[in-house]
Amino acid sequence: MVLLKEFFNQDEESSQKGITQKNNLLKRQIIAHMVTHGESTLSELTRRLHISIPTMTKLVGELIEDQIVVDNGKIETSGGRRPNIFGLANTAIYFAGLDVCRDRLGFVITDLKNNVLDRREASDFRLIDTTECLSELLDRTEHFLADCSIDRNKILGLGVCISGRVNPRTGRSYKYFTTEPQSLRELIETRTGIRTLIENDMRARSYAEYYGRVRDAQHVIYLHLGKGVGIGIIIDGKLYYGKSGFAGEFGHTPFFDNEIICACGKKGCLETEVSGMAIERKMISKIEEGVNTILREQYDRTGSIHIDDIIKAAKHDDNLSIELIEEAGEKIGKSVAFLINIFNPELVIIGGNLAQAGDYLMLPMKSAVNKYSLSLVYNDTAFRLTSMGEESGALGAAMLIRNHIIGL
Repeated sequence: MVLLKEFFNQDEESSQKGITQKNNLLKRQIIAHMVTHGESTLSELTRRLHISIPTMTKLVGELIEDQIVVDNGKIETSGGRRPNIFGLANTAIYFAGLDVCRDRLGFVITDLKNNVLDRREASDFRLIDTTECLSELLDRTEHFLADCSIDRNKILGLGVCISGRVNPRTGRSYKYFTTEPQSLRELIETRTGIRTLIENDMRARSYAEYYGRVRDAQHVIYLHLGKGVGIGIIIDGKLYYGKSGFAGEFGHTPFFDNEIICACGKKGCLETEVSGMAIERKMISKIEEGVNTILREQYDRTGSIHIDDIIKAAKHDDNLSIELIEEAGEKIGKSVAFLINIFNPELVIIGGNLAQAGDYLMLPMKSAVNKYSLSLVYNDTAFRLTSMGEESGALGAAMLIRNHIIGL
């Protein structure tokens, strides 16, 4: 039996030559087909992959020996010989996902069918662009992989998503840990010994939403409203990256004529008015001005307010919290009108902390989208809140490294 890591880590430029390399590539096609279409008979695989029956029989047999494929027995037919049907053995191969957030780490382990088998969270992590933070990130990643419930030798890849500008091809984050000579991907691979993919967090989340919930739609915008603002773009069922992998930095669009300096160093960005941090800043300013709110006591006691506190207060009928969320919703709606006029998507999904505000956010947002977008485009677009939890980033990252390795 071949070592699975060696088998899947061979690429088309591998040193393997001739029939061995060709057969490995064909086996990947068989696995990719089963991932996409599920269980298949030999005749179905032969017809769809254009591989002869003798070769297909040999390759599937070897995949069974390698414990990647299982024979699920014969299926019922209307007549003639009953064929055997083959499917993937989920216990053979696993993938890990890591979501590096500003204030937490989220880990998952998935199988070939994207089932989550293990999940962990570290809520005491703080993402800071320092050598110490990088060391902590590497330590915690190694500890999770060593401590998870899956045999580490069967984990073929690790997908890591992180906020800010990321180029998956180079494996670099251009916001965090940029002073290191090695890319973030190289640093993690060196520490863990596992093939790694670095991805932007919005793209990872949008892919998890798309693949896990809305695969019938081909054109989707995922809008994440958390501490910052970002989007993931699905066009023709595929993630859109742009030339350098930086597509989706929607929060840094200069929508407003204000003097507020954004985290990117420029003024007037969308994030300066509608992000979680912007709403927190406005709440604190209103409290200091003497405006009444049930959050005053908390601010006097702790000196800080989190966007989750504001959403909770709004659900308890706090007028100031409701006003701030509705104001953000209207401004978000105007910016989303700009988006849908350009992309004409079938679906816009709203995620992030602000999605928890529900109708307090969605009603003014949709009203503004209707007001500022073309009616034909608006009528073509559905809107909904995310149906996934905080693990969507880690799950999306695990899905993407799976696809990268098996060739989807």
